[in-house]
Amino acid sequence: MASRSISFFVLLVVLLYFKMGSALLSSDYYNSTCPKALSTIRTAVVKAVVKEHRMGASLLRLHFHDCFVNGCDASVLLDDTSSIKGEKTAAPNVDSLRGFDIIDTIKSQLESICPEVVSCADILAVAARDSVVALGGPSWTVELGRRDSTNASFSAANTELPSSILDLSDLITFFSLKGFTEKELVALSGAHTTGQARCVMFRNRIYNETNIDSSFATSLKSNCTSSTADDDNLSSLDTTSKVVFDNAYFKNLLNNKGLLHSDQQLFSGGSTDSLVTNYSKNSEEFYEDFAKAMLKMGSLSPLTGSNGQIRSDCRKVN
Repeated sequence: MASRSISFFVLLVVLLYFKMGSALLSSDYYNSTCPKALSTIRTAVVKAVVKEHRMGASLLRLHFHDCFVNGCDASVLLDDTSSIKGEKTAAPNVDSLRGFDIIDTIKSQLESICPEVVSCADILAVAARDSVVALGGPSWTVELGRRDSTNASFSAANTELPSSILDLSDLITFFSLKGFTEKELVALSGAHTTGQARCVMFRNRIYNETNIDSSFATSLKSNCTSSTADDDNLSSLDTTSKVVFDNAYFKNLLNNKGLLHSDQQLFSGGSTDSLVTNYSKNSEEFYEDFAKAMLKMGSLSPLTGSNGQIRSDCRKVN
């Protein structure tokens, strides 16, 4: 009984943070201080995605990995220094996160037109939205006004990001600790309709798991052998429509063609099966729920007011 009371209290605290964060952000935050901020970010993102479609997924993932570690504060962008152990080399991020150069380009452009106004955390949030739109997915109105952290947490990055080897119950727990429902977990997982994963992240699934389509597994083995030399070889998370943001990811799960263990767990005889089935049939509902979940994620513990700072260089503290 005591553990249930503690869990309920933790959930209330998380929900309070969501409400406080949302209340302090606004969609028109830069209207007067940097009116070209959003168009500048959008132009740079579209250019990057046209050049390399995978970059859309990379920028979306940057925002996710930022927000899940101590809130949406751009801590994920900080390089290591003598006094800061950054998050880039944490296990879920090292040799995996990318797109930092695109954020650098956007920040440089914004600093030239409105110095020390637009935060790196807001750039991440807007770039994630614009990436989804550029890949054919839904749009949403991004709430703005986040400020940037003056520190990072290597340890939190190693413990607060869900792993691809988690079972459904652990995924539900991970997301619930951030205030997300099972429906929001499934909707956010739909981001895997685009992007790629390294062989080392799915090798065990294609060689040892049984709830995988045999022809699908075989098709992946030539590029992902048992040799560690293939660890960094890439395969698409959604082999049906590799670069388009759609609901094919969920259709793949129905056919046991989820690339990652954690993907297929969403359709494995558990409580989220019906959600996956519904999204596989109704792309518009998926788009709507994904947009709502992204808005909620973007409100995770933002720094506002006099907290934090507006970095002039996203890689380092002022």
